[in-house]
Amino acid sequence: MESRFIELSLGSHIIVHGYDQLNKEITENVETEVFSKKLVAISRIKSVSEKYILTDYLGGRWIYWEYEEDFEEVKKLLLQK
Repeated sequence: MESRFIELSLGSHIIVHGYDQLNKEITENVETEVFSKKLVAISRIKSVSEKYILTDYLGGRWIYWEYEEDFEEVKKLLLQK
């Protein structure tokens, strides 16, 4: 199966490591000063909102990435693939 990617400028993010005994998310906030261009595998994208793109990660974790592009631009990129 061929992997497809889109290029996005990603910045600060929230890593979800799992859940505690009360079913509350265990999160780690990572703050960055600048956005960095990254290639994101479309197969890893779970959802896109106006502020975050949610991707899966190693070990069953999830990452909510802030992105610099406009929501409509990201939507267009994904619909083209």
